[in-house]
Amino acid sequence: MTAAILAPDRSAIDARLVSLLAAGAVSLGVLLSGFVLFEPAPYELYMAGLIGVWAFLGLRISRAVTPLLALLVLFNIGGMMSVLQMDDVKDTPMYIAVSLFLAFTAVFFAAVVERKPTLYPLIFKAWIVAATFTSVLGVAGYFHAFPGADMFTKYTRAAGAFQDPNVFGPYLTLPALWLMTRIMTGRIADMAKYALPLLFIVFAIFLSFSRGAWGLFAFAALITTFMLLLQNRSPAFRLRILIMAMVAVALIAAALVIALQIPAIADLFFARAKLVQDYDGARLGRFARHAIGFLMAMENPLGIGPLEFGLKLGEDTHNMWLKALLDYGWLGFAAWTIMIVWTLAGGFRILFTRTPWQAYVTCAWAAVLGHVLLGTVIDTDHWRHFYLLIGLVWAGMALDYRARLTRASGNAPAPRLPLAPEPQAL
Repeated sequence: MTAAILAPDRSAIDARLVSLLAAGAVSLGVLLSGFVLFEPAPYELYMAGLIGVWAFLGLRISRAVTPLLALLVLFNIGGMMSVLQMDDVKDTPMYIAVSLFLAFTAVFFAAVVERKPTLYPLIFKAWIVAATFTSVLGVAGYFHAFPGADMFTKYTRAAGAFQDPNVFGPYLTLPALWLMTRIMTGRIADMAKYALPLLFIVFAIFLSFSRGAWGLFAFAALITTFMLLLQNRSPAFRLRILIMAMVAVALIAAALVIALQIPAIADLFFARAKLVQDYDGARLGRFARHAIGFLMAMENPLGIGPLEFGLKLGEDTHNMWLKALLDYGWLGFAAWTIMIVWTLAGGFRILFTRTPWQAYVTCAWAAVLGHVLLGTVIDTDHWRHFYLLIGLVWAGMALDYRARLTRASGNAPAPRLPLAPEPQAL
């Protein structure tokens, strides 16, 4: 009798333990995404093992996530066909293998978050921790705060625990957006808790001296604020968002003005702030290479092989659309384009549906949109965090699809989950 009574409790404890272990495993993967000083990075090794174990234990890919898997696999099949056009394949099979692995990470995050949407806040918190820590390293490296700190800079620019400041800056965008959102919609008493890491992360973005990262953060922050205004109809709440946004802009501007009083920072800032650099508009600069590359793509429907463009013209494509055409062929380009359009259109459609994860999807969607625009001047097909962003948006789309099926079947909707505090009105 006693055993029968205790059995359900033991089962419930086991289920909670498994849930905690799963949440911790996913959070650790996100945490490791902020440390890519060498390759393969700990993130790759860990995520490869995690995805394998999860698949063995029963990773379920729903009907709503299947199109993402299909499109990313087609994208990489295009890359494999492109490799076959090369006389010397060099290390390109490994390049495609990495592309395929990153595709699987997007599908993995979409699938597990759809299955357990309470992972949204854990993923965002882990990302904020990783971003804050790598920002500390980048700022410390820039100011030579301790012996050996130079390893956290590249080309006199803050790079944190990344190999490239042009990836370091964009990686920090989502955590900055979420902290900004919490300042505008959270409790007044919690503002300092969010403002301090936000200022530090934004300062690290600034010290990356990446024009793309600057533009990405500014654009995504503007889009996020605009979406918050549209999502909340209360005049008092909208006024609060505007006031908080202006305060945040004022604080960031004041911090940057202070930073520009340091001559080394000011000199590099004004040098990097030019819209068109010499290597952009030169005779065979970035924009000229784009024109040449698109002509090459029209003559090579199967592509010319991964990384071949850089070997032929001296610089990589620095344009994701052109890279898709040349490195993944017309098939890869079509799959990538459809995937991006589907992500942006499907994500936008659910931004105005009130759910516990609405704010998380809003920030992720704004970051994806910014990254897509940034992709016109830089290659993003091997950015780990971009695939994580894609997965977060598709998880929201899948949850919405499941909710619509539930309503259509006449079943009661699932109970709301308390993922984040409700916005506070004035």
